[in-house]
Amino acid sequence: MIIIPAIDIINGKAVRLTKGDYALQKVYNENPVEVAKQFEAAGIERLHIVDLDGAKAGKIINLKVLEEIATATNLVIDFGGGVKNINDVGNIFNAGAAMVTVGSLAVKHPELLEEWLMEFSAEKFLVGADVLEEKIKISGWLEDGGINIFDFIGKMISLGTTNIFCTDISKDGVMAGPSIDLYKKIMAEHPEINLIASGGVSNMEDVKQLKEIGCSGAIIGKAIYEGKINLEELVALNSKPLNL
Repeated sequence: MIIIPAIDIINGKAVRLTKGDYALQKVYNENPVEVAKQFEAAGIERLHIVDLDGAKAGKIINLKVLEEIATATNLVIDFGGGVKNINDVGNIFNAGAAMVTVGSLAVKHPELLEEWLMEFSAEKFLVGADVLEEKIKISGWLEDGGINIFDFIGKMISLGTTNIFCTDISKDGVMAGPSIDLYKKIMAEHPEINLIASGGVSNMEDVKQLKEIGCSGAIIGKAIYEGKINLEELVALNSKPLNL
């Protein structure tokens, strides 16, 4: 299982939300580049950057932060939030990301995602499934996506992508434990995917449990920032699966 720390960006700062609520944000660092450097110094190799401003606005806002982090580190970065067209995808790659994260667009315009997969290859994309009570939420978790998680993943597989990360919004930012049962259910129905867990991780036991049930990766944010998990311990558990 690969460990992927998260940096969520609002106004150029590293923040975390609680249950996806923009009104419940906490700034952890004014300088996300310094956070990324700390991750790399500890032995972390991957990074998940979310442009929360972009997700809310429907257009990329914090591309400069990606450029700065990619320039200052050798981290393998995936970046998303507000990605709307093929020019956005190209700009993200040009700014230094190894992968583009798509969520709302994959729900609203799967035909566009299919074009991008054919243009750039499936390995260049991570599809985000943000879930509340097994239903997909979009646009910064503010709208109902009109599809359940299982049908959505089935659709993504049909398009040719199997790298999926799933965030249970009810767990995100509250450190009450990840959605083990949901992830088990997803992997039972779609065993061919690389499932990355996101949201709810509060300690090393949570991470170990995610690895035991077969998750390919874990995106971790607040537990790191709050000092509940030691980065060196995470690195010791880290291993890179194929195509992630």
